[in-house]
Amino acid sequence: MSGALVTAEDLVKRYGDGDVATEALRGVSFAVPAGQFVSITGASGCGKSTLLNLLAGLDEPTSGRVTIGGADLASLSADARSDLRLRRIGFVFQDWNLLPTFTAFENVTAPLEFLGVGWREARKRAAAGLEAARVPAGAHHRLPADLSGGEQQRAAIARALVTEPQLLLADEPTGNLDSVTGRAILDLIAESNRVRSLTVIMVTHSAFAATYGHRTIELADGRIVRDVAVAPGPSLHLVPDA
Repeated sequence: MSGALVTAEDLVKRYGDGDVATEALRGVSFAVPAGQFVSITGASGCGKSTLLNLLAGLDEPTSGRVTIGGADLASLSADARSDLRLRRIGFVFQDWNLLPTFTAFENVTAPLEFLGVGWREARKRAAAGLEAARVPAGAHHRLPADLSGGEQQRAAIARALVTEPQLLLADEPTGNLDSVTGRAILDLIAESNRVRSLTVIMVTHSAFAATYGHRTIELADGRIVRDVAVAPGPSLHLVPDA
């Protein structure tokens, strides 16, 4: 697995103890080279979101190892993992996780401020990020509660991409959206992958969304049951699933 941007080595995640223990992941291993777009699929409860949280360092495996750019997450302090997420990883949550008292614009500028980017440059980059994510100009200074679901998701993606991370982790980024808005979100992620060679690992239950990836990893009962390369092309993206 040397040379990969992301590696998962024999990941096991167990909740509870003894007879009531539940294994969400049961020995998951794979490597993702820089610039690849990977779709992780499988039925609800198969371990997809658990796996993504382990890759982000938001949770710790019961056993096994995750490395990002050669850094073993288990060897990092909580602060060092937070710093790695800030500087190298963009995360799009299934429920968006926008700060409710911040406007869309403020949500996008926040990670830049943590990085120490100057106020003028942060505002410039945030505006460009929101525009690239096709968030309407009139929505930039609204609170999340005043945005549509699609606008919230676009703002969340702008926030994830504004720091120009090496890796984007996306948990069901179109799960709560209509097909037209969902396709626009997928197009935006695919464009970032193509133009910036952004590495993408996307969890999805949608067969249509999965076609955007270069590779599909399917999970069932906490194990990888399929890992195949695919050849996405414009012809696959003409008619979204109902």
